[in-house]
Amino acid sequence: MTEKLLSMQTTDPQSEIFDVVDEQNRVVGVASRAEVHRLGLRHRACHIVVFDRQSQVLVQQRSLTKDSSPGLWDSSAAGHVDSGETYIACAVRELSEELGVVIDAKELQECFLLSPEPYNGMEFAMVYTIETDQVIRPDEVEVAAVRWLATAELEAWIAGSPGEFTEVFRVIWNRLSSLAT
Repeated sequence: MTEKLLSMQTTDPQSEIFDVVDEQNRVVGVASRAEVHRLGLRHRACHIVVFDRQSQVLVQQRSLTKDSSPGLWDSSAAGHVDSGETYIACAVRELSEELGVVIDAKELQECFLLSPEPYNGMEFAMVYTIETDQVIRPDEVEVAAVRWLATAELEAWIAGSPGEFTEVFRVIWNRLSSLAT
């Protein structure tokens, strides 16, 4: 019986179920990932920017199979908040799934919430940072590559080649940089 149930489950990301939210980020319904994106409905996501003890930042290159921004450089880890999930639980899950980094939620530093806009796919996106020296083990399906960079190197790269980065990451990095000054 268990085998039959497992074989009926899908791993199609388009069938994931998200909470649909209003302009105040209150849940007003649920919809599949495919429907949320097709209709431009407001929903939730999280982004995590990972630093090491030497203050280098980790960026990831999105897999070429991603449905949005394939091959562009992005936050260390990011993902959609599943229906009924909290932002912080999503962040813990995404760090584990995408980078193999297993943490306690208390290690995350909540930074700010992005408002839903067309550039970020109509997502209320909570941004977290974390400092860790854990070994990064990127998921080969989700992540094409990762790079550790000094903040000055990252800023020069973004300034010189902004089109190599997702727009949402450029906004996040700009906001994080302004918080540090």
